[in-house]
Amino acid sequence: MEQRALGRSGLTVSALGLGCMSMSALYGPPADKQEMIKLIRGAFARGVTLFDTAESYGPFTNEALLGEALAPIRGQVVIATKFGFDIDPETGERRGGLNSRPDHIRQVAEASLKRLRTDHIDIFYQHRVDPDVPIEDVAGAVKDLVAAGKVRHFGLSEAGIATIRRAHAAHPVTAVQSEYSLFHREAERETLPVLEELGIGFIPFSPLGAGFLTGKIDETTVFAPSDFRNAVPRFSIEARKANAALVALLKRVAARKGATPAQIALAWLLAQKPWIVPIPGTTKPHRLDENLASCAVALTAGDLREISEGTARISLKGERLPEAALKMTGR
Repeated sequence: MEQRALGRSGLTVSALGLGCMSMSALYGPPADKQEMIKLIRGAFARGVTLFDTAESYGPFTNEALLGEALAPIRGQVVIATKFGFDIDPETGERRGGLNSRPDHIRQVAEASLKRLRTDHIDIFYQHRVDPDVPIEDVAGAVKDLVAAGKVRHFGLSEAGIATIRRAHAAHPVTAVQSEYSLFHREAERETLPVLEELGIGFIPFSPLGAGFLTGKIDETTVFAPSDFRNAVPRFSIEARKANAALVALLKRVAARKGATPAQIALAWLLAQKPWIVPIPGTTKPHRLDENLASCAVALTAGDLREISEGTARISLKGERLPEAALKMTGR
C-alpha cells in the first residue's frame, strides 16, 4: 500500500488506516472479539499500518482488543489512542465531561500502555479540547511523556485552529483528527490550510459519513437501539431522504469507474492532499477489502470536477452530531 508522511513530523503510515471504535462501541453491540482480532491482523497483512483507538471506546475494551491483536506485530505498526474524557478507571463510567489535567493525562497514558501491551504510544491525541485546562499545559504533559519515551507523537482531535496553533507552538503536533468526507466538509474552510502551513498531518474519521456514503443506508434502514446514529440529526428519516442525492452522485461516478460509492468517497479524500490519511472503520472483512481497494481507484481531473460541481448543487440536511456533542468540537 502507498505510504504517506503525516506532515513534516517524519512519521509515515499507510495511506488508509483502520478505525477500530465500531468493533467495541457506538454502532450497536460489540463485535465478536476473535473475529475482530482476525480482521485487525488481516488489515495489517493487506498493508495497513495505522490503527486508531481510544480509552473511551468501550470504555477501555477497544484498547485491550487492539493490544491483543497487534502484540505479535507491535514493532511494525503505528498505534494511535486518546485521552481527555473524565472516566472512572475502576468502573469505566463517565464521571462528568472532559478532563485534560496533566496528572490525569499521565494516568491515562500508563493505563493505556498496559491495555495496549506496549511500552510506547505512537500518537497520543487529546480527544476533545478541555476549556478548563490551557492547551499549553496539555502539550507540556505530552511533551514530558515524549521525553520519557512513553509517547512518540502529539495529536489533537476536533480542535479549532487557534488551539492547533497554540498547541503546536508549545510542542509539535504531528496529526489532527476530525470528521471529514463528502458528507461533512467543514475542515476545508480553515483547518486544512492551517495544517498545510504548519506541516501537520490530517486523519479524517468517519470518511464514509458513518456509513451513509456506502449507499447501503436509506430512509428504511433501522439501526440497533444502541447505535449512536439514532440520535444524529443527519440520520433522521427526513435527512436521509434529502441527502440521498449525494449518494446518487457517487453511484453515477462509481458505475463509470467500475467501483463502489464507498471507494469513490475514499478515493476523493485521498486525492485532496498527500498528507491526508483516512481511517474508515468496519467489523466486516468484505468491507475492509472494499475500503482498501479504494487506493487503486484513480480519479481523473474530470472525475473530481464532476464530484465538485455535483456536490455544489446539493444542500445536505441535518447536523452531523447531536447538539451536546457539537459543543465539544472546534474549540
